[in-house]
Amino acid sequence: MILPGATLGMLGGGQLGRMFTVAAQTLGYRIIVLDPDPHSPAGRIADEHLQAGYGNKNALQQLAQECAAVTTEFENIPAATLRQLAEHVPVRPAAQAVEIAQNRIREKSFIRDLDLQTATFAVITEYEEIDSACQAVLFPAILKLAELGYDGKGQVVVNEPAAVKAAFETLGELPCVLEEKIALKKEISVILARNSKGESRCFPVAENEHRNGILHKTIVPASIDEALSTRAQQSAVCLADAMDYCGVLAVEFFISQQGNLLVNEMAPRTHNSGHYTLDACITSQFEQQLRMVCDLPFGDVQLRSP
Repeated sequence: MILPGATLGMLGGGQLGRMFTVAAQTLGYRIIVLDPDPHSPAGRIADEHLQAGYGNKNALQQLAQECAAVTTEFENIPAATLRQLAEHVPVRPAAQAVEIAQNRIREKSFIRDLDLQTATFAVITEYEEIDSACQAVLFPAILKLAELGYDGKGQVVVNEPAAVKAAFETLGELPCVLEEKIALKKEISVILARNSKGESRCFPVAENEHRNGILHKTIVPASIDEALSTRAQQSAVCLADAMDYCGVLAVEFFISQQGNLLVNEMAPRTHNSGHYTLDACITSQFEQQLRMVCDLPFGDVQLRSP
């Protein structure tokens, strides 16, 4: 175990990194944040803020020398950075898990390979693949960038095959997935923690309402039956196990009008649909991340109140 008094590294200095820093400092740890933004929310309260790029040799060397472990607050940290640090210090989650979540093509293929359901999709990396992709999915559909899209950005709704070429141009002709638009009954998410021994704990399943691609409201517990809730948690654990994951993982699901449970995407970090845990659960997702990074026992995920 990595005990209080130790120094931990945080790659990324946004709001999730800030809330992790609060949880860690409350329990007596020092935090070094690496983020190029001089106004980094996490950097402002960390014990030390390394204002440098994620590939900066001197900054990475300092993290490797001073930190007992390193973690991340968003998925677009270069995998090469994580691998470089992992040669000297535990990095949780590991590069292989973050790398899968960085790219929708890798992510959706990985999910399908585990026999978990997703919305029907096809891959488009160049113009010549558009016609065959349009034959593989039903319309309306959504064209999504394979990398760097978030909160509804990097996505274009296409109502017919003829619109796909223009949408592909709008997205810079970069690799994309063309995904069938689901008639949604609900959107839910599972936040889980998994330790280095392969043990997992799930927070209560959350029901999410999005507006304009951005999370607007989370209701906990989700208004779904116990069997579906259990299936969602088991699917999330299956994904974590397949990646030999260590840390906090968020998995978002669609529930179709037909009642099918479809994996939408996963985030190898704490998640905005888990913010309720700060007040509604005995242990927050941020303290739980700290516990996984430091090989401490799981915190209690019990919901204090709906």
